Amino acid sequence: MINEIKILDLGCGNKKRPGAIGVDFNSRTEADIVHDLNVFPYPIEAASFDEIYIDNCLEHLDDVIRVMEEAHRICKDDGLVKVIVPYFRSLWAFGDPTHKHFFTVRSFEIFDPENVISERYDYTRARFRIERIVFNETLYNRWAKKIVLSLANRWPFRYEYYLSHLYPLDDISFYLRKYC
Repeated sequence: MINEIKILDLGCGNKKRPGAIGVDFNSRTEADIVHDLNVFPYPIEAASFDEIYIDNCLEHLDDVIRVMEEAHRICKDDGLVKVIVPYFRSLWAFGDPTHKHFFTVRSFEIFDPENVISERYDYTRARFRIERIVFNETLYNRWAKKIVLSLANRWPFRYEYYLSHLYPLDDISFYLRKYC
């Protein structure tokens, strides 16, 4: 028997990931579980998913740290959590009045045990190793944007410090590995 990967899509809306279990507060979506993600704990067993996706949802929720603690609780050891959010320089980040949080390349450092910030501030016990940071995974337009995008994805911190105010990108994805 082949081990099947269990995938959870938090804030799924109309499902984008085949085979995933979707959670959303809106009963008019394709969610398998209707639940308000601002209410803790989530009605999901601990350590039950290999991969968790939080796709353009986290910026709408009240408490980023509590959501990530729940993701840590329900993710299997060494599981993947992929968070996709609008980049703070994007026009879309501040243009939507329902957005409560804004994200930079450093937004998840407080969860990474290999980062001094997580030790210094100790906001949470949830730990994720930041594996990758990727801008605009769904590339769309011009060659100039492609050049900026390739630089940003190769050197995300340098892009943020030196170029992001001149050439803002739209979204940022964090690949986080549950740290045990």
